Amino acid sequence: MNVVTLGPAGTYSHRAARAVADEVSFRESVTAIVAAVDEGEFDRGVVPIENSIEGSVTESLDALADREVAVVQEVVTPIRHALLAQAEEFDVVASHAQALAQCRSYLEANYPDVTQEAVASTARGVERAREDSRVAGIGHPDNAAGGEGEPDLRVLAEDIQDRSSNATRFLVVAPEAARSDAGGKTTIVVYPNANYPGLLLEMLEAFADRDVNLSRIESRPSGDRLGDYLFHFDVEAGLYESRTQEAVAALRELVAADGWVRVLGSYDTQHVV
Repeated sequence: MNVVTLGPAGTYSHRAARAVADEVSFRESVTAIVAAVDEGEFDRGVVPIENSIEGSVTESLDALADREVAVVQEVVTPIRHALLAQAEEFDVVASHAQALAQCRSYLEANYPDVTQEAVASTARGVERAREDSRVAGIGHPDNAAGGEGEPDLRVLAEDIQDRSSNATRFLVVAPEAARSDAGGKTTIVVYPNANYPGLLLEMLEAFADRDVNLSRIESRPSGDRLGDYLFHFDVEAGLYESRTQEAVAALRELVAADGWVRVLGSYDTQHVV
């Protein structure tokens, strides 16, 4: 099985992807990962969907809504951020925007005058630190070790994330044909293409009336016009259950006139340290 995730090697996405396959390829954006799976270039893609501190990853939400793909697994991994650099003095700290945000309090308290630079991934920030002595990176402490011909970085501080419970959910994306009804969780995207008082309540009642618990609901702009939204639902039930099937049918009936319902599939969760 060939798997693609955010690169370069050493990202938290890479750590999650290794729970799916040993051989992992890389892309620079979530949008490119989901597109590569949809177009048949890869069997699976691993994308971050939610962090316990910073919340949902909007690029992932939008990519999943834009492509005809399935979700077949969830991988949850703890996030342990370390400050990595060639020396104790530096002018810039580089990392993924979410990692910088997850370490906001530490950086404000210890390096208030250092410039923060958002890059494509935590591993890319570590690469910047390895290439430039004026730059520090934020990433997993294992990333301090250099590859062949590369210098090791110093671990200036470990566990610098604002909360020790920091963890990220990743979704394993597959071609639409791989969608499964088995699993304890289900992800659904709904585009009602409408806006009237009580619309959200009616969508929520499709689940509440059937005793289906929602673990996450997120609205995202449709991109078609200002004030037009689609909705992402994570439910704690599988598609094999009649109550979930009935909830989906109710949603389809609710938006049948102008909108659509996309069921990404049911899946189970794997925890990776």
